[in-house]
Amino acid sequence: MNLPSGAKEDPPNPISESVKFGCSQGNELLINSLWPDITHDKWRDWKWQMANTVKSVEPLAVMLNLKPHQIARYKRLIDIYHYSITPYYFSLIDWTDPDDPVRKQCIPDLKELEVQIVGNNDPLDEEKDMPVPGLVHRYPDRVLAVITNMCTMYCRHCTRKRIWGSGEEGPVATNDLAAMVHYIRKSPEVREVVVSGGDPLTVNIDMLDWFLGELSLISHVEVIRIGTRIPVVLPMKITDELVRMLASHRPLWINTQFNHPREITPDAQEACDRILRAGIPVSNQSVLLRGINDSPEIMKNLCHALQRIMVRPYYLFQCDPVRGVEHFRTSIWKGMEIIEKMRGYTGGLCIPTFVVDAPGGGGKIPLQPFYLLSATDRDILLRNYEGMIIKYFNPQETDVPVVKKSSGNGRDEAVLRVLNEQAVPSLPKETSRYRRRMKKNLVPLYKGDV
Repeated sequence: MNLPSGAKEDPPNPISESVKFGCSQGNELLINSLWPDITHDKWRDWKWQMANTVKSVEPLAVMLNLKPHQIARYKRLIDIYHYSITPYYFSLIDWTDPDDPVRKQCIPDLKELEVQIVGNNDPLDEEKDMPVPGLVHRYPDRVLAVITNMCTMYCRHCTRKRIWGSGEEGPVATNDLAAMVHYIRKSPEVREVVVSGGDPLTVNIDMLDWFLGELSLISHVEVIRIGTRIPVVLPMKITDELVRMLASHRPLWINTQFNHPREITPDAQEACDRILRAGIPVSNQSVLLRGINDSPEIMKNLCHALQRIMVRPYYLFQCDPVRGVEHFRTSIWKGMEIIEKMRGYTGGLCIPTFVVDAPGGGGKIPLQPFYLLSATDRDILLRNYEGMIIKYFNPQETDVPVVKKSSGNGRDEAVLRVLNEQAVPSLPKETSRYRRRMKKNLVPLYKGDV
């Protein structure tokens, strides 16, 4: 660039472009005050990121403008549920918005100490289903291995907040990992191992390589799956070295957790792309969180953004009834509303399965809107995403039990009358498809419009 005579070029901003993503100038100043030695190279170094995580009460006092009596309560809170935020994820917070969805996921909230209607340290009874420490065997053909209690960032809605109390001890002992491998080797029904934590990608690469390698040597283990939030909260840790190691243990799948479109930054996209290019599929498991993503519009935007970076929206979890997360939980009906307002209005690949992980170890139970209205032994009454009612002939199979007919009450008799009519489907007039058909003079084909 040619400058006027005597003019000086502005010094380069030492903060990388990733810091500026979604950030105000004030946030950049805050970042510079917390990490005055920041440079581009340091910012891109995952080891620097982990060494400089925000985890003490002093930054909280500054960021939240806490009074002395509030500081004492926050000290108590983080003694019970400690926190850690990577500089990268911290940079995504919009401090001008007290309801910022990134902030809510990572900044401790005194609501975590409030008395709750429900709340259990281990609502899914994982520890009751552990034949050896750290290994959950709940489903017939798969197990879950909790190989560390450490995360680079501790999500405030975490289902395993109970394991935080022991501090950041890192990976479990080698003999415990060996016990998991031994159990799996002696259990021929196990075909899939889900590696979880904590975050398994925080484990030393050599130890993780050894553990995955031991699993890969077991003949009946066909698939390994890793659950991690590293692409979301510390994407620079997805290095070529790490990806090469992971790819050597294929077939391997990665499940991550983006909960809001703001989390899909260029850095996060690059991390996912690096994994995908190594031939490792990436899926997403969001958690439905009050005030963060509990609207059809936000969830649709999130799933569209995931599809653009070739990450498959897999699950939308109802937030578990964990002690300390009641303020994040929504009604079951909110999740079903979100799915109903996505189905048909966007492609199927963009729609996650809404599930409740049932308390007491009941496992994942999928829930969806009601599209099957009624049925007889030969006809089924269906509703589509627009509210269109369709009668569908049900092919008969002699070895399948016949659905009982109406019990005779007024509502059932009305449904039966519709089922018995030879009517074409009725398209609701409020829909855009109705208006498009009206332009083509096709609407009179529908009963009631002639």
